[in-house]
Amino acid sequence: MERKDIKNIAIIAHVDHGKTTLVDSLLKQSEGFKVKNNAPADLIMDSNELERERGITIFSKNASVHYKDIKINIVDTPGHADFGGEVERIMRMVDGVLLLVDAKEGPMPQTKFVLRKAIQAGHKAIVVINKIDKPDARPEWVVNSVYDLFIELGATDEQIEFPIIYASAVQGKAGLKPDLSEMKNVEPLFNTILSYIPSPVVDVSKPTQMLTVNLIYDNYKGKVAIGRLYSGKIKKGMTVAHITRDAEIKKEQLSAVMLFDGLDRIDVNEAEAGDIVGIAGIPDISIGETIADIQNPVALPTIKIDEPTIKMTFGVNTSPFAGQDGAYTTSRNIKERLEHELETDVALSVTPTDSFDRWVVAGRGELHLSILIEKMRREGYELEVSKPQVIFKEGNGKKLEPMELVSIEIPENYSGTIIEMMGKRLGLMKDMKVDGNTVFMDFAVPTRGLIGIRNEFLTSTKGLGIMNSIFLGYEEYKGELPENEHGSIVNTETGVTNNYGLVAAQGRGKLFVEAGLPAYEGMVVGMNAKSGDVLVNACRTRELTNFRAKNEGLQDQLEVPLKLTLEDALNYINDDELVEITPKNIRIRKMFLTENERKKHKRENNNKE
Repeated sequence: MERKDIKNIAIIAHVDHGKTTLVDSLLKQSEGFKVKNNAPADLIMDSNELERERGITIFSKNASVHYKDIKINIVDTPGHADFGGEVERIMRMVDGVLLLVDAKEGPMPQTKFVLRKAIQAGHKAIVVINKIDKPDARPEWVVNSVYDLFIELGATDEQIEFPIIYASAVQGKAGLKPDLSEMKNVEPLFNTILSYIPSPVVDVSKPTQMLTVNLIYDNYKGKVAIGRLYSGKIKKGMTVAHITRDAEIKKEQLSAVMLFDGLDRIDVNEAEAGDIVGIAGIPDISIGETIADIQNPVALPTIKIDEPTIKMTFGVNTSPFAGQDGAYTTSRNIKERLEHELETDVALSVTPTDSFDRWVVAGRGELHLSILIEKMRREGYELEVSKPQVIFKEGNGKKLEPMELVSIEIPENYSGTIIEMMGKRLGLMKDMKVDGNTVFMDFAVPTRGLIGIRNEFLTSTKGLGIMNSIFLGYEEYKGELPENEHGSIVNTETGVTNNYGLVAAQGRGKLFVEAGLPAYEGMVVGMNAKSGDVLVNACRTRELTNFRAKNEGLQDQLEVPLKLTLEDALNYINDDELVEITPKNIRIRKMFLTENERKKHKRENNNKE
């Protein structure tokens, strides 16, 4: 049976191509949608504070709109490769995709990654060329690039015959031609969805089968599993079979069944095959597991979850300033928070260490882990974290490491600098194209070579370069990377930073702190211009005497300090340093605070070797 009253689509796009803005327009121009009181007027789907600040979608979300009595379920997907695990799963939930492409930039690496999954799943795509209101938009070139991409990814003849919609999502307009003056609203996109995207083909008479694709946590209902109901019906209070990844069958009772209406989840008594539903009442359910009929439990194929490639050590804050800013500072607080995160983020792993107040946390990339740290910081947690490290494997008796495909777009005059930079990081060039004054390059680079590269890349290209990466897989170990060339300026006394002490430290490199800030022994207050650490007393004050020097009245000038963000701090630290994270401060410190402790630790390591 074909359910003609429903359409299930996913929107896929690269970071900052306007995906969330387009969803806003579809929601606002659909039948019966109203923006709630106190709700944001734009970027409605980016409900998370971090998403709105960074302009990226981090968490996959569901919404629905009504148009001409047909319900269109929309799944907004993350555009960053660190959250690519969610994208792959969503392809199992929908019957077609909207491929959103910037009218200037064209298809980008992560677009390619997600589109390949959609094509492999057999989905039809509607191509939306967005931001045609840009002064440097080149829609014809973008359309040709999209055709080339479909052919490159092995699309069928039917998939290549995709409809093209031109849009300015920010203005809420779309049309069949790249002429903004002729566009009035997004109705042409709605009509194309109804005519081109197939309706779900279902069998209500078959036993119940639902695949869990996403998890969210509700304060009242607990863990809510979201997925598509492939066959049968599902009812509130119904007894179902929960088939785990290990093929174990558990008997469970559903406490709630929900459908999506606008941005809301609404409780219903019953859902039918073809619906995207949320169910509650199964506390230990995980992504990729099947909810089936209790009398005839048949499992659907499980979903492969991306393996972590980067790990860090999370621990209780042990600095002299511990407990001054945060509400949650104990090992029990941090352990419970990490366990809570594991309930909904299946790409994350948390492993206890020999110490009761330390955990090894592994994720899909630097951004994946830094988002978790930032969430914890904003929730009132204090913690300290170690330098990000890649996760190595063994295969056929050889050491294997994760590799990334890095795609770079830069002005031509920076190409030599970037090729040299990638070469130092063991990058191997795979492709290079020149279009006018712009150079496009692809490199295969070890993941460990990309740690800390973004700031250096932006500095080297004067902010004009664009760099994106996606996970390639594990390959044989590529050899040693050059040592980190910078050292740290380490404070030697606990107190308040002083202008006099900082001027002396400033001569050694670049400062991270200004005068008048609390500091402690072992805290890193700047970056040494040379390799190796240097000790300074940033709290030192000028000695008072009865004598006046010749230039006594002249004020020593301090340069503006370099303010480090969380990502900057994680990129900066060496193996013997930690980042101290509190709701109000991000500080860098030595793992061992006193010089004697550091010397003792170094001697012990030398003796072991």
